[in-house]
Amino acid sequence: MTAQVTWSVENMTRNTADGGVTTVYWSCTATDDTVKDCVAIESDKLRLEPDASADGFVAYDSLTEDTVLGWVYESLIEGEETATEAKTRIEDNRKGKVDAQVAKKTAV
Repeated sequence: MTAQVTWSVENMTRNTADGGVTTVYWSCTATDDTVKDCVAIESDKLRLEPDASADGFVAYDSLTEDTVLGWVYESLIEGEETATEAKTRIEDNRKGKVDAQVAKKTAV
């Protein structure tokens, strides 16, 4: 079985004056439920400089997890890849680490 991946927004900080998010703490966790203790986590923080007057500004109280994770995926872009490709690259890396753990634990 291949690893399952979950992206999460762990925490955020914001400006109280305008609701602009200044830091996003996120994680990407891969697990394999068939073999105990096989997990690979990547986590980091994304620092932002919100501008309440900018088009597309979304205040903290109006954010969804999907919107915030979209910011995270955009921040992970390397070279010419898209945000979706960056997300997939991170997921594949975590899955590979879990699959290697599973292979090691189940080798006979």
